[in-house]
Amino acid sequence: MASVLGNHQDAIMADDFLITRAQRVWLELAGVPVTFPAEGMQVVVSERSLLCPPGWVGIVTLGNAAIITVPAERTGALVRERLGGAPVATLTHPDRVYDALPVAELLGPATLAYCDQRSFRPTEPGVVDVIPASHADLAAFLASVPPDDADECGLAEITSPAFVVRGGRQVLAAAGYRRWPGQAAHVCVLTAPRQRGRGLARLVAGTAVADALTGGLLPQWRARPEPSRRVARALGFHELGTQLSIRLS
Repeated sequence: MASVLGNHQDAIMADDFLITRAQRVWLELAGVPVTFPAEGMQVVVSERSLLCPPGWVGIVTLGNAAIITVPAERTGALVRERLGGAPVATLTHPDRVYDALPVAELLGPATLAYCDQRSFRPTEPGVVDVIPASHADLAAFLASVPPDDADECGLAEITSPAFVVRGGRQVLAAAGYRRWPGQAAHVCVLTAPRQRGRGLARLVAGTAVADALTGGLLPQWRARPEPSRRVARALGFHELGTQLSIRLS
């Protein structure tokens, strides 16, 4: 029993440490001085917020706290009135937001997951090539998949090398990461539609995550589809928060 309790406490402490590191990332992206409260939400006006597109409301939850950036104080007053006192877990729930605010458009919610050296579960060895992010083979791979997949994965914007698995000369899966503020490595991964279900995403993403950890970075996995979230969990990522962007009418 003592061992079970000890493991549980260790897991809580590990999550708290990851949450603290993750909060630093999003505080820098907020664009103005703000802090995550001990619990509940903090609303701040920021025209330079990167939590959401310009002019939108951006919500990021981590643990039991949330920060919300708004484009103007009038919007902030509305958000505080309509969402104030709501449980943090509901702040990025679309039904709750639609009920509370005059929503014109939503982006998300996306799950925010993180890992470190202690939680990371490396993949089994495999043949992974390392190529520059500007390599023509990566560009050809992105051009070969549906445009929505190419846009969603973010591989066109990575600052790391690309880690790829090939079938002959053709890229079947690729991963990499983009350096974000707060020493974060935002992981991007994509598998060709006909190659999914073979574990290729886990293989290339695991190689990218290992590279980021070697560089002292905090791997971040932001995802909406459940298959992507399963890959992250298999690699040892902990789901610690959510992100939602709102355009008000």
